[in-house]
Amino acid sequence: MTSEPHLGPVALPDTRARHTVEKLLDGSGVTLNGSSPQDIQVYHPDFFSRVLRQGTLGLGESYMDGWWECKRIDEMAHLMLRHGLGEHAKSRSERLKYRLQSGLVNLQSRARAYIVGEAHYDLGNDLFQRMLDETMCYSCGYWKNANNLHEAQVAKLDLACRKLDLRPGMRVLDIGCGWGSFAEHAARHYGVEVTGITISREQAELARQRCEGLPVEILLEDYRDLEGSFDRIVSIGMFEHVGHRNYATYFDTVQRLLAKDGLFVLHTIGSNTSDIGADPWIHRYIFPNGILPSIRHIADASEGKLLMEDWQNFGADYDRTLMAWLANFDAHWHEIADRYNERTRRMFRYYLSVCAGAFRARDLQLWQVVYSHRRDGRYDAPR
Repeated sequence: MTSEPHLGPVALPDTRARHTVEKLLDGSGVTLNGSSPQDIQVYHPDFFSRVLRQGTLGLGESYMDGWWECKRIDEMAHLMLRHGLGEHAKSRSERLKYRLQSGLVNLQSRARAYIVGEAHYDLGNDLFQRMLDETMCYSCGYWKNANNLHEAQVAKLDLACRKLDLRPGMRVLDIGCGWGSFAEHAARHYGVEVTGITISREQAELARQRCEGLPVEILLEDYRDLEGSFDRIVSIGMFEHVGHRNYATYFDTVQRLLAKDGLFVLHTIGSNTSDIGADPWIHRYIFPNGILPSIRHIADASEGKLLMEDWQNFGADYDRTLMAWLANFDAHWHEIADRYNERTRRMFRYYLSVCAGAFRARDLQLWQVVYSHRRDGRYDAPR
């Protein structure tokens, strides 16, 4: 297999597999070897059988291997999903394999909690520093009044701070603090003390550097091991790694740690259905053991523990965020190309593009949910 560039499509045999793929794409707006940016340029004769056999795993791996190209993978994914190819693209064996795994094993147990940190977040701070903006936010920006990525990320951080009604001197817990973006913003602009936890050593190291001199403590720790009491709790882009078998434990932990007059903001990608599953390619190459919650998952796990005060969806903003990350990634790749291989470059381009397409098709959502213990009076959520 190779990742070397090709000059153009190769001559392909008229096979049954190709006809099947063409039939699936018929009416989607995506064609094979066409002239539109969303069209797939096929370079390898086994592409069709591989995709039919392996579904999204085969589609993603074959792109990493240089078997096909597309100028606008984001739009290709958007059109294919809007055409209803999402379920067709997941092979039956891969769906069954994940359901069996998640049914028999807690894929997000304490012992396995650090796997995603080691596999993805520890890949290299230099890569993420070039892909993200100065805040180092690795979650959806809030584009309501923003003109660029940095403004959108600052707006997202400030939106969470305002929803938490932060006051100077408060103790705040950041579950899944990443590179310290929220901790730095909240401590600097709202005068609060922040404890941030992450399961990534690379994130923890850089977060401590970014928050130096501020009342911020960064811990390499699993959320289930935390003790203490906090006036406010926030979790931005971490709940996707909790897993359905641990949702109840997660909300039990938040309930235990949150002060009686406290507020909790949960910021998470969400699924339109409550099916237990994960995209096989994303599961293998980007976020091992990750799973997206549904509205029902979150509601069932939090019921009787916390009071839901507000639920906001700005999932459409993730499309713009991902495309901005992709533009940054492409613009700065040459600065780190000697430290990574071409397959890694194609992996990240594919990941950012197909996720943008999924949010554009509204197959994925982004929720900010505000919880409290039972408070007196009315809660008005900022927007």
